[in-house]
Amino acid sequence: MILIIDFGSQYNQLIARRVRELEVYCQIEPPEIALEEIKALNPEGIILSGGPASIYEPNSPRVDKGIFDLNIPVLGICYGLQYMVDVLGGKVIQSAKREYGFAELHITRREGIFSGVSEDTRCWMSHGDTIDQLPAGFEITAATANTRVAAVEDPKRRFYGLQFHPEVVHTPEGKKMLENFLFPICGCRKSWTMASFVRNSVEEIRAAVGDGKVVLGLSGGVDSSVAAVLLHQAIGNRLTSVFVDNGLLRQDEAEKVRSLFKQHLHMNVRFARARAQFLAALKGVVDPERKRKIIGRVFIEVFDSEARKIRDVDFLAQGTLYPDVIESRSAFGGPSAVIKSHHNVGGLPRRMKLKLIEPLKHLFKDEVRLVGKELGLSEDMIWRQPFPGPGLGIRIIGEVTEKRLALLRKADAILLEEIKASGYYRRLWQSFVVLLPLKSVGIMGDQRTYEHIAAIRAVTSDDAMTADWARLPHDLLGSIANRIINEVRGINRVVYDISSKPPSTIEWE
Repeated sequence: MILIIDFGSQYNQLIARRVRELEVYCQIEPPEIALEEIKALNPEGIILSGGPASIYEPNSPRVDKGIFDLNIPVLGICYGLQYMVDVLGGKVIQSAKREYGFAELHITRREGIFSGVSEDTRCWMSHGDTIDQLPAGFEITAATANTRVAAVEDPKRRFYGLQFHPEVVHTPEGKKMLENFLFPICGCRKSWTMASFVRNSVEEIRAAVGDGKVVLGLSGGVDSSVAAVLLHQAIGNRLTSVFVDNGLLRQDEAEKVRSLFKQHLHMNVRFARARAQFLAALKGVVDPERKRKIIGRVFIEVFDSEARKIRDVDFLAQGTLYPDVIESRSAFGGPSAVIKSHHNVGGLPRRMKLKLIEPLKHLFKDEVRLVGKELGLSEDMIWRQPFPGPGLGIRIIGEVTEKRLALLRKADAILLEEIKASGYYRRLWQSFVVLLPLKSVGIMGDQRTYEHIAAIRAVTSDDAMTADWARLPHDLLGSIANRIINEVRGINRVVYDISSKPPSTIEWE
């Protein structure tokens, strides 16, 4: 396995994705990880990620420098390189000229990490500091017009550093560089497959649970559904799933879940109808973070009440994914910034005093889909677009009411119907409708209308960490807008969101 130290870069999860695409397991850990924990993980190599800090600033993030005495390869990327240079006796200073975006990289030593890489290639830079003096044993292996020290290595100790980001698609030969680090340098084997993950997970779940019972919050989305089927394969009917109908679901969602899990997969599922509780708690609330917290709190109350009806439960299972864990880490002191609270992370285990099982917590969404395929789930379920835990509650900007929910459900159903019919559904990460807290004047049947505005949001992405707005055909957008305006009484205008992440988020709230 490869250990990735998270110094707070927006790209750190891309590093992990690239490593796993090369069929090598990796874990992202904060710089506070103890040296003994690192030794216990026994990694074949360590990658130090980039980050927004400057190494010479007070309180800049640092990992235990003992990693350089473990006799294993280390690759520093951007800030990770600067940390390595600083701690090993070199010097990093503020650059006279910052470098962001594409740069032409000239490689002077095409061995080691640059084996098989073109002598001149493009790379993606994002830094305002530069290396002024190298530690003993290091040599420069690549440069750009603005950066004299764009890459370094100490081949004797197997330490490598890149000032640019090999993990992003803007560095076209970056994957080859990472491949060189993983295999010839670290000596890794290609053993990370979803078939091996399922086998190992089933064994780990059985060992952890023993003769105990597990309760799982089932939403009907890809994550919780895959977690449910994986757990059911491991422990059978000692798993009970609880589906909470919070009144914030898409059209016919509850019945689809009941049909799939209870009737077709023959799993133990309890259905809790709690629409009134959620809507009462959300009455008058417009702040998005308050809505998220209220929905999470009421979910815990309803789930807790339902779970208490199941006798002798020992474990709580959740479909938490790796991005949830990483993005929520800063709430507990980690380096990555929290943008909004996550529905899956925190709260339930402490409240319910159950042991926690998160069988998917080290997986990215695309890996979860592959696990679902391995477990025999249908294509429709595997490729279901992500749906937020708080549901339509955060796709209604402003107060959530029954009337506004009804409008959004109808508009959203039309959108999905058209997207699927057009063949675009699998090509999009997410596509949905947002109901705005605005009204506009329109004309219908020669009469003035003053009704709601709906926004269409469709994005492409690999992992939701970054996303681009989808360039849907104008005819398709026209068809969607026309149907929504004609078929949903109460909406007279449709707009299209053309913002990407960053700077925007995928969900509006």
